[in-house]
Amino acid sequence: MGATGYGYYRTVIFSSMFLGYTLYYFNRKTFSFVMPSVMEEIKLDKDDLGLITSSQTLAYAISKFISGVLSDQLSARWLFSIGLFVVGAINVFFSWSSTVAVFAALWFVNGLGQGLGWPLCGKVLRKWFEPSQFGTWWAVLSCSMNLAGGAGPIVATVLVQYYDWRTILAMSGAVCMGIAFTCLFFIKNEPSDVGLPNIQPDAKQSKGSKGAPNDESTLKEFLLSPYLWLLSFGYLVVFGVKIACTDWGQLFLMQEKGQSALMGSSYMSALEVGGFAGSLAAGYLSDKAVARQGLGSHGNPRHGLLLSMMAGMFVSMYLFRVTITPEVPKEASLWVVALHPISELIGVSEQEIWILILGAVFGFSSYGPIALFGVIANESAPSNYCGTSHAIVALMANVGAFLAGLPFSTIAKHYSWDTAFWVAEVTCALTTVGFFLLRNIRTKMGHVPKKTE
Repeated sequence: MGATGYGYYRTVIFSSMFLGYTLYYFNRKTFSFVMPSVMEEIKLDKDDLGLITSSQTLAYAISKFISGVLSDQLSARWLFSIGLFVVGAINVFFSWSSTVAVFAALWFVNGLGQGLGWPLCGKVLRKWFEPSQFGTWWAVLSCSMNLAGGAGPIVATVLVQYYDWRTILAMSGAVCMGIAFTCLFFIKNEPSDVGLPNIQPDAKQSKGSKGAPNDESTLKEFLLSPYLWLLSFGYLVVFGVKIACTDWGQLFLMQEKGQSALMGSSYMSALEVGGFAGSLAAGYLSDKAVARQGLGSHGNPRHGLLLSMMAGMFVSMYLFRVTITPEVPKEASLWVVALHPISELIGVSEQEIWILILGAVFGFSSYGPIALFGVIANESAPSNYCGTSHAIVALMANVGAFLAGLPFSTIAKHYSWDTAFWVAEVTCALTTVGFFLLRNIRTKMGHVPKKTE
């Protein structure tokens, strides 16, 4: 009966969050999807477009951190549903607007609502799934972003043939608002809310009455955990390097490697396909490791896969920078010889195939660690601070994304794209080595009650 109850609620809750977060992501990108139609009606230059999109990005970074902290204090189902409703309502209001200032202000509020999505998903997943399943379901749920990001442009392109952009945004927002009520009804914070035993003991129940630290000291011990900041720095580097490659890889290929625009966009597509597979593989394979070894106070079974993928990032970046040239190498390089039969078969040069392979490998190797850092930060923290833990490492990842912007492009401007990517490559390698040396440090964040026996 208990297993049946868990199975039913897990299915309903996960399905609701998957649908809800797909709509979160779709309604985050609706302006981008219908941008050509908007520009046909309203005169917008590049600065206007940048202001609108940047206002959302800034608000999202702030809101995601705050909501992660709030998820440890307030109801996850209410926050998730309120955020989804706000995002939908803003899309409706956006469809009624016509000026850049109003667009930017509304998209800023959209970003604030967006931050109430993913941190709350992580909180609910941890409460409903065992540690040996957590990574897999985290990775599967993250595919909602791939679904919305992949299908969104197609759906918008089809709809724009029949409706104007205002109608599309209004319809999308209305659906989002309706599903928000569905999520509020079906999502449950934890098993005890429906009369089932909680999978993890509540933090308050697990503390002994004698010498138990108060909430303030527990928070202090949690924030002083070296592992929290090791994860944060690792996530900063990995996410920053990934953003650098996705934002600038296409230009690098075209400006310094002599490749076509089509090859550049094909590289980006291969990276995303590899990323989809890498995220799923990271969750599933690391869960298998947790099932075999269990979670202890030192080290983490997911570290082996995490380090392997970070090393894969370095190797693929090195090969991308060194082996790709404006023309296919004349000498019999190993990869040229290996790919020659495939090249002859499909009528594409060996180098073009090689670029796609490197893109897929980098995507696989970078999206995997991105999923794992979030999972590890969530599961290593005390249950009453898992949302805060994810908020902190996610904030550091956003710092990495910022560094991958202007600072990275400045290096390329003063030196070259090759030099900029070499800097990212070396940073990734040093971080991987450092993480390897510290892989067995204490991973249990916060207070660990002493045994009384």
